[in-house]
Amino acid sequence: MGERASGPAGGGGGAAADGGLALRSAAFSGNTLIPDRYSRDGGNTSPPLQWSDVPPGTAELALLCEDPDAPGGTFAHWVVSGIPADVTSVEEGATPAGAVVGRNDYGEPGWGGPRPPVGDEPHRYLFRVLAVDRPLGLGEGVTAEDLRSATEGHVLAAGTLVGLFGR
Repeated sequence: MGERASGPAGGGGGAAADGGLALRSAAFSGNTLIPDRYSRDGGNTSPPLQWSDVPPGTAELALLCEDPDAPGGTFAHWVVSGIPADVTSVEEGATPAGAVVGRNDYGEPGWGGPRPPVGDEPHRYLFRVLAVDRPLGLGEGVTAEDLRSATEGHVLAAGTLVGLFGR
């Protein structure tokens, strides 16, 4: 796995890799394999996540999971916005109350688990939580691109957790 797991986007052992937020999961540790039950073919259930160190002035949180190693370019597996600033976790298979569910790159709402090509080295799945300084006002079905555009210049803090998955 070498550089792919620890390259520029590969930090995130659960610490505040991007600056400020600590993001972790009870299901896997940073730069370790994501259990099969969270994969597209193994149950397609979103993993539990917890975060801390949300800065003062946060208007809302957003969550994004992307695979930068996908053959066609970065693939979005989970897009959630409108998470209240006082929420510090998301349970397995759930969406935080009040949050806005976006559309993954499978074209579906909510979580779309890992399903890299058979035989590829394990792909990196970057789970990111973003604390933003204003309400984003995004609606259901928002895409990862929409979320990135809306948060540009408004991120107070971010945290990344990297999980690996291969078939």
